[in-house]
Amino acid sequence: MAQTVLLDPTRVGDEIPHEERPRSALGRFLSRIGIPPALAWGFAGVLIFMTGDGVESGYLSPYLVSMGFTEHDVALLFTIYGLSAAIAAWLSGALSDLWGARRVMLTGLAIWGLLQVGFLLVALPARSLPLMLLFYGIRGFGYPLFAFGFLVWVVTTVNPGRLGSAVGWFWFCFTGGMPTLGSVFAGYTIPHIGPIATLWLALGLVMLGGAMALGGIREKHGNVHAATADKHPLKTLFASLSIAWERPKVGLGCIVRAIDTSAEFGFLVCLPLYFMHDLHFSLGQWLLVLQAIFISNVIWNLLFGILSDWLSWRGTVMLGGGVGSAISTLLLYWCPTHFGPEHMLPTLFAGALYGMTLAAYVPLSALMPYLAPDDKPAAMSLLNLGAGASVWIGPAIVYLFEPRFGIFGVMITYAGIYLLSACLAWFLTLDPALQAELDRSRRAVARSK
Repeated sequence: MAQTVLLDPTRVGDEIPHEERPRSALGRFLSRIGIPPALAWGFAGVLIFMTGDGVESGYLSPYLVSMGFTEHDVALLFTIYGLSAAIAAWLSGALSDLWGARRVMLTGLAIWGLLQVGFLLVALPARSLPLMLLFYGIRGFGYPLFAFGFLVWVVTTVNPGRLGSAVGWFWFCFTGGMPTLGSVFAGYTIPHIGPIATLWLALGLVMLGGAMALGGIREKHGNVHAATADKHPLKTLFASLSIAWERPKVGLGCIVRAIDTSAEFGFLVCLPLYFMHDLHFSLGQWLLVLQAIFISNVIWNLLFGILSDWLSWRGTVMLGGGVGSAISTLLLYWCPTHFGPEHMLPTLFAGALYGMTLAAYVPLSALMPYLAPDDKPAAMSLLNLGAGASVWIGPAIVYLFEPRFGIFGVMITYAGIYLLSACLAWFLTLDPALQAELDRSRRAVARSK
């Protein structure tokens, strides 16, 4: 059994660590609302970076079809992109152990920028699917290395008494950029300058966000790598997989994270057809439901992060995320089916409720590193591996269950796995001594406000 490692004594206890005591009025304000002042530029950079990354999310697929590519070609392109992103999500934590979080973020920024240039200058003008698979497909490594590399930086740096708030702000910036602000940006620029110029502007946003984060953060922990990294690089890299059986709770947390957004990705496959073809919603009405989901999710990503520091990381995930998402998933089926397109309010409420309950999984990003406090980056790698797996699990459920059981069977299945995640989250308990130190840290944070 691995030895229990308590928190760094300089970072817990009755006093807040000195480096987290902001001296300026702005620093005190940021600290009060849950943003660590030393990492503030990182949060701003992630927001701008993910806005640039999300610019293409609403129009690239139909644009490529309009260029003469088949839907099958486009599906293959996005499949390769998703596979790259899933691998990079796992690598973000493993490489942070090996290199340090700052270098991982820089690598992600470089991959995104260079391959976007190749995609725009070479692949698109040539209208070559193999070149697009090369440049755009591999570009999928970029955003997870940058964004999740920063998340590793956050969880290995921030005082545990305010970690729920910090990861809440991370997911607020992440989802606020992609797809929310990114889609708004594209909706404004495409009518004025066209789709290709918009993709060049997206590159500019990504570079700006990267420069803000990497140039603005002076916090030193982003340069720290594991003590064994130089002597045993492969062992350090694959520790993020072996930790799943060395610490089974971390493996359970990975499964919970995979369940978290699986339905979200599955909904994008099956619900547009169900709403518009079976229930006769208009495209505009369906898009309103999507907006209700995403806007609610962005807001509650932040709120649940803050609330979980006062309540319980595990309890928020278990009850708000697992049980809550099971209920809201069934309502997202029942409300439009029962009320139809003539009465939109109940359906919009169900969509907003689903976005809210989905956000209750946010504290899992704070809980996971303390399930393996002696190897937080490895635990975060497994968490991010779960995030990548959800991209495949959600659509796979639609593929397996919809032909035989219809949309009702799909929604019941999603509700069932959400309840399963609540049961698994019950077992994500911390070592009692570690839990006591976390509670002391929370009380110290509360007294400092």
